[in-house]
Amino acid sequence: MAEFTMELNDDQKQVRDWIHGFAADVIRPAAAEWDEREETPWPVIQEAAKVGIYSLDFYAQQYFDPTGLGVPVAMEELFWGDAGIALSIVGTGLAAIGVLANGTEEQIGTWIPQMYGTPDDVKVAAFCSSEPDAGSDVGSMRTRAVYDRAKDEWVLNGTKTWATNGGIANVHIVVAVVDPELGTKGHASFIVPPNTPGLAQGQKFKKHGIRASHTAEVVLEDVRIPGSCLLGGKEKLDERLARAREKAKAGGGERVKNAAMATFEASRPAVGAMAVGTARAAYEVALDYARTRTQFGRPIIDNQGVAFQLADMRTQIDAARLLVWRASWMAVAGKPFTSAEGSMSKLFASEVAKKVTAQAVQILGGNGFTREYPVERMHRDAAIYTIFEGTSEIQRLVIARTLSGMPIR
Repeated sequence: MAEFTMELNDDQKQVRDWIHGFAADVIRPAAAEWDEREETPWPVIQEAAKVGIYSLDFYAQQYFDPTGLGVPVAMEELFWGDAGIALSIVGTGLAAIGVLANGTEEQIGTWIPQMYGTPDDVKVAAFCSSEPDAGSDVGSMRTRAVYDRAKDEWVLNGTKTWATNGGIANVHIVVAVVDPELGTKGHASFIVPPNTPGLAQGQKFKKHGIRASHTAEVVLEDVRIPGSCLLGGKEKLDERLARAREKAKAGGGERVKNAAMATFEASRPAVGAMAVGTARAAYEVALDYARTRTQFGRPIIDNQGVAFQLADMRTQIDAARLLVWRASWMAVAGKPFTSAEGSMSKLFASEVAKKVTAQAVQILGGNGFTREYPVERMHRDAAIYTIFEGTSEIQRLVIARTLSGMPIR
């Protein structure tokens, strides 16, 4: 187990600088165009694949960094470039985490490479959990998966929403109900292979921010997939359901995490790192502007009203990064989140991103309100961090229930 440190080693610094260079040279120059187009930036994803950033090997190296800092460092730099394009590059990772967290070795080796494709033929993947009537309340999920024993197939029916890469993905990971009487304990995750009949894209959403990232509904109508596409396998699922049924009969409450919650818990510090990247980008623009913009014969940073805002912005960004790094290190070190440290990092960093980007707009004044400067886009993008993968209200609920000892449903 690596000791916790706030000093990156030479390899981590090299990776950080490499990603920062890609973000500065490739992502940032394309950011405004793809935000306006509201389309998946396939050319940028392909460039990321060519240099090795969009690949299974790259994410595996960061994921298995013994210090836990590989993923948050990478996320911060990519999202410093642009949140919408970066999410298009890393969106596949949520589906990959779903397979890594719940799948067998064979499933991991078979399906994760198909999520990324090759540099000459890039693919993306989608993780489909939320539904029109079941966002934060995963217990209200209606998508059903029924096992056809005669054919060893699962049949999926339902509608998913807010799916990053939904409908355009090569591989979809779908969370569905297999036993409605068990509530969230009766959920399981399934792999829907490429070109499976019955899966279709529904509405594509036109969003306030992260507009270069594709977000859509996924409609499943009698989607038949092989039994081998149940993440973790049938035997493991049957054992888990049997334990849950026994607990229910005994009137006990077992704190069993369902597949969707396991995926979100693993990814929350990474989302915090994304928020830190966006906040840092807006802060740097505001700092540079305050140094060069003159009013009443002097740079506006000489005014305490501006200088104190920048001081607070930098302090909050650094504090958010430390919470993210702590949670990331704890996760890889196998230390339990006894105070919901993962949710803490996501909550604080998300709120900081919204506040810092708003302050950046204010410091730039009228210029900050125009699309001639990037802080306007950054402010729109930052709004998503307090919403997706668990709203700020849900994070506070998780933290409060963890502190009180109440079960997290």
